[in-house]
Amino acid sequence: MSTAADPSARDQDDSPRRITAFHRDGLTFPVTDSGPLDGAPVLLLHGWPQDSRSWDAVAAALNRHGYRTFSPNMRGASPTAAPRWRWSYRLDELARDVLTMADAIGRPVHVVGHDWGAAAAWAAATDGQHRMRSLTALSVPHPTAFLRAMLTSRQALASWYMYVFQLPLLPELMVRTPLFRRMLERTGQPADVARRDGNRLRDRTIARGGLHWYRGMPFSAPGRLRARVTIPTLQIWSDGDTAVLATGPKLSSRYVDGPFRFEVLPGVSHWIPDEAPETVTRLLVEHFEANRSGDDAP
Repeated sequence: MSTAADPSARDQDDSPRRITAFHRDGLTFPVTDSGPLDGAPVLLLHGWPQDSRSWDAVAAALNRHGYRTFSPNMRGASPTAAPRWRWSYRLDELARDVLTMADAIGRPVHVVGHDWGAAAAWAAATDGQHRMRSLTALSVPHPTAFLRAMLTSRQALASWYMYVFQLPLLPELMVRTPLFRRMLERTGQPADVARRDGNRLRDRTIARGGLHWYRGMPFSAPGRLRARVTIPTLQIWSDGDTAVLATGPKLSSRYVDGPFRFEVLPGVSHWIPDEAPETVTRLLVEHFEANRSGDDAP
């Protein structure tokens, strides 16, 4: 497995340089690297159907607090990292992508994920905890907590789209229409954000890549889903979320053996980083400061 960062990441005297991409097994993940070069590193993982731009406001605010942020386009979100087959999108592969990125950064990182980015972060935290300073999951709970919620609450009904996305071809056609962008707005996405994210899906490769996150779920290793997390964890959920209901996030604490904090954002939709960047930044800085070490710069 390749764990290389972009060759420009360090110069000849080994001083830090900007990273423009992460690389793994022939895939290239473009990344936005911003903030002070010596700042404590924060890896920001986006969800579907978004890309790294969903973190722009949060990243800028964290940079002002002295943190260095890395916002990559995840597997399937860019043409340079979009394998064709659904098997390549199982949770195990998403977790390995995250750990490859952490290795390339070269220091233990605070990992923050939203939506599918949160799912990838949870999975990475179960077997790469020495590479992670802390975990923050926005919206999506621990995988086992989500499965329990599917069986014991209305979550299975709220997740109807996951079943539709298992179909071949039809979902690719559906998400490329103006109707889908209007559906995003009805879930609480601001119109300009829905337009931004919807326009990406006009590219058939990008549309297929994101849908394969859902199609890869049945291939995830059961051990990965059940594994426990020991690093400090912050779970953020918003009570206006129509995709992820309250039961799962409330259950996440059962699968975390380290310090755990649960925060609810009232009146906020599923699209937390776009809709409430100031609140998210405040909670993240509190979480990072509570779980920093001597080599963290801020």
